[in-house]
Amino acid sequence: MCYDHIIMIFHMTVRSYPMMRKTHLAARRAWRRLRPRLNSCFVGASSGPGHEDRSEDPSAVSAEKPPHTPVMLKEVLQYLDIQPAQVVLDMTFGGGGHTKAILSTVPEVTVLALDRDPTAISLAQQLAKEHFGRVKPMLGRFSELEDLLSNMNVKPGSIDAVLLDAGCSSMQMDEAERGFSLSKDGPLDMRMDGNRYPDMPCAADVVNTLDQQALASILTAYGEERHARKIASAIVEARRVSPITRTQQLASVVAGSFPPAVLYARKDRLNRPAHVATKTFQALRIFVNDELNELHAGLCAAQTLLKPSGRLCVITFHSLEDRLVKRFLRGDDLSNLDHFSQRKQGTKKENLSHEKSDGSVYWLPLRRKVITPEKDDVKENPRGRSSKLRAALRR
Repeated sequence: MCYDHIIMIFHMTVRSYPMMRKTHLAARRAWRRLRPRLNSCFVGASSGPGHEDRSEDPSAVSAEKPPHTPVMLKEVLQYLDIQPAQVVLDMTFGGGGHTKAILSTVPEVTVLALDRDPTAISLAQQLAKEHFGRVKPMLGRFSELEDLLSNMNVKPGSIDAVLLDAGCSSMQMDEAERGFSLSKDGPLDMRMDGNRYPDMPCAADVVNTLDQQALASILTAYGEERHARKIASAIVEARRVSPITRTQQLASVVAGSFPPAVLYARKDRLNRPAHVATKTFQALRIFVNDELNELHAGLCAAQTLLKPSGRLCVITFHSLEDRLVKRFLRGDDLSNLDHFSQRKQGTKKENLSHEKSDGSVYWLPLRRKVITPEKDDVKENPRGRSSKLRAALRR
């Protein structure tokens, strides 16, 4: 049942974020009150506007735009330094931009192409037909990777280079029916797996089911949203009138909790107005897809699969991801994921010692500072403006 999945994910969130533990009892009480009504709630939401397209054909790809523009392609190729006949793992195939560049620049290379999105895997299968024997598509999450490779007889310590491009792909953002974009009206879905797991809760299930305190905790932890309580209160009030099932419906609810003067007061990295619901959408997407736990699982898998002197490049798009990657490569204990919380600054002495560190026993940084896109790249691909690249050598 959907509510069981939401409970499981929320409990994982609470365990990962001590600052959310005080909301745990309140969330459980809310669930006990909601439980008798959940079946009818989900039936109503799934049959109402916004959910009629949740089972769309995963192989359908919009023909209006090129599916993907690879981020920091030049830098990725430079730091991976792939040699002929090597084996490369692209952990987030997406539209295939990075993989296509690798295939065209390095002879006889083999690319293992992983993605959790069936639409992306359909593109990988097409590419595999064009490059017979050189592309091996795999449908699954980071946490499923080692099992997938084991079934293909790929052993730990046998891969030469790994690329992990975290976050949401351009294809997912461009398709209104996927529910990732607040600028395009569509069903409030946000599931990166598409319809692979029909019982997996979508964003609409979360906003229409969790109580106000739990919603505020999610917005704080995953969106770093300062106005989380105000937004959560607006969501709860709005859903009492009608279930929130569309992306622009949610964006309007969030916007309605702010005075008109501040709706676009926030600025992005290009100093352009940013909608006040942007962090809310980010938080829900990360929560629904369990992105940070999956990212950690992906990094652990890369550590296991790479050969000694193998290379890893990780591209992130927001501070939560980047802090996790930075501290993983530094060798920090991430069993408690609050270690990368922005609120945990550490002492000046600790920060100085980390800055002087040469990485963990497993990783040697290929560049001490994080790599950001060049100005020309940002002009050509504005969506990559917030991207950060970290590169390391497996010891």
